[in-house]
Amino acid sequence: MTLRELRYLVALADRAHFGRAAEDCHVSQPTMSTQIRKLEEYLGATLIERNAKSISLTPMGQEVVAQARRIVTQVDALLTSTRTPREPLSGPLNLGVIPTLAPYFLPWFIPQAKSRYPRLQLVVHEDLTGHLLERLRNYQIDAALLALPLDGEDFEALPLFDEPFWFACPTQHPLARLNAVTEADLREEPMLLLADGHCLRGQALAACGRPVVDEEGLDDFRAASLETICQLVAAGFGCTLLPALATRPPLGPEPAYVVRPLHAANASRRVGLVWRRGYPKADELSLLGELVRDNPPGGTRTVLMEEKALRARRH
Repeated sequence: MTLRELRYLVALADRAHFGRAAEDCHVSQPTMSTQIRKLEEYLGATLIERNAKSISLTPMGQEVVAQARRIVTQVDALLTSTRTPREPLSGPLNLGVIPTLAPYFLPWFIPQAKSRYPRLQLVVHEDLTGHLLERLRNYQIDAALLALPLDGEDFEALPLFDEPFWFACPTQHPLARLNAVTEADLREEPMLLLADGHCLRGQALAACGRPVVDEEGLDDFRAASLETICQLVAAGFGCTLLPALATRPPLGPEPAYVVRPLHAANASRRVGLVWRRGYPKADELSLLGELVRDNPPGGTRTVLMEEKALRARRH
């Protein structure tokens, strides 16, 4: 069994196609097929189910791929640390980002990161929290920008900033006349929320003072993106809560909807950088996190300021 065969297997699992996997590995398709069969013979197990149109991993194949990812990732980290100058945050970094953060945070963050660390090569993966955590566990990404806190002890998390929630409603809505809204204002208000699987859904319910399992008072429509919800609010179909970075002014000569501050106990979310416990470049990820903590994006609150204020109140 060779490292090359493991790389071929991981590529095949990612692409689910011999031809495309062979292109990624810069070999011919027959070479790829031969090496995979050699690996199967060595292990004494069938890893790939083949038919005329597609391939899939066997249960044993899934276990072997998970192990192979760890081995390939650790070998690549070793090669990177020995072959490149010891400059922090140089080379590729696979970064996961949740969809409710990516389109608003990344245009601000990427120029900041590239300016401070010009040799950094960010590869962004946008997905739901559960999927990103699974990718972290499977060594498919290096770190992820997620809403905290997280369950489980297999991850390290560095809090970056707190992002307040704002109430968004049509211009003619009764609550649009208020300077700010409270939890009591929203308790009976039908809300447009994201579909199940988005962590923002549960956070929005908590900010409204409703149990996460309580679906009463919610509209039936559940969107897959904040942009869709904003368009529905603008069209007068309901109200919603938006994280601060998503509250850019609506386009057009007249406001399509209005946003108001939310005064409630759970009226914000904490965004953090998360990685696997034991990740060999954790110190470098901390440097990337400090870049955000030292100068968080507009509309958010620094975690350091919040921590200092909390300590001051305790004393």
